[in-house]
Amino acid sequence: MSARGHCILSHGFESGPDATKVTALAQAAGRLGWTHERPDYTDLDARHQASELGDVPARLQRLLALARDAAARGPLVLAGSSLGAWISARVSLEVPVRALFLMAPPVAMGPAPALDAARVPTSIIHGWDDELIPARQVVDWAHARRARLQLVDDSHRLAGHVDASADAFAALLAGL
Repeated sequence: MSARGHCILSHGFESGPDATKVTALAQAAGRLGWTHERPDYTDLDARHQASELGDVPARLQRLLALARDAAARGPLVLAGSSLGAWISARVSLEVPVRALFLMAPPVAMGPAPALDAARVPTSIIHGWDDELIPARQVVDWAHARRARLQLVDDSHRLAGHVDASADAFAALLAGL
């Protein structure tokens, strides 16, 4: 593990570890001397019989195991997009993390527990026009925790703000 720490970058539902956003975050982390990994949850996302979002409990367990191992070796930052943001936040309640970076985080997700996270430095990027997660919900959640929040003129995928996401992630890491 590097002197700086390690980042685990979790992709969104029906995406993958080579997705544009988590790849951009990995590059930003690497430039700043952080090691990183991008777990693959595609096998779990394909389990539609578990729920419309795949096997969320198995996603949580996979990230939890990786995070416990990484945290035992040094500073850990969790980051994720959409469902990846939700599981990153949930895992932060069980594993010591230095910070969280959440892209388009679902504040509410059907019968699953509401979004909750450790009280650590948190940076969020979210689209004003997110068609799945209303920006107002994210503003309210961020406000209650005094998280850094960047709202951008984009939809849920944040496709027009990949570089802005990587820049915001780099700023979070640089501030640690």
